[in-house]
Amino acid sequence: MSTRGMRVLLVDDNVDSSELLCELLQRAGHEVRVANDPEQALVQVPAFQPELAIIDIGLPIMDGYELAHEIRAIAHCGLIALSGYPVSTYAADARRTNFDRYLEKPLDRAALMQAIAALEEASGAIVIDA
Repeated sequence: MSTRGMRVLLVDDNVDSSELLCELLQRAGHEVRVANDPEQALVQVPAFQPELAIIDIGLPIMDGYELAHEIRAIAHCGLIALSGYPVSTYAADARRTNFDRYLEKPLDRAALMQAIAALEEASGAIVIDA
């Protein structure tokens, strides 16, 4: 489980999902900023300096892989990919984009908290969670 609060940037174009996930993360002690599209996310990164970005893969304008690449260019933070597609469909892409974790929707709360805790411990390894 999470040991300290982190600055988390949550990027998901589904407003309802992002609000629920934001609330969950805040209750776990994290400072959370939400962006509902990649452009909003990229504007927030320099000032907020997230320690973790949780990014939906299926975003408008640019997909989550492109956004992850852009974020890595301007900030050093952990990256968790979220997708409604099976792990086997996108696991290789997640590795190439340097996501630290890949989680499927519907999101399992325990799996998310475990992934965050592992990133807090600076594991740095790419782990595919189903």
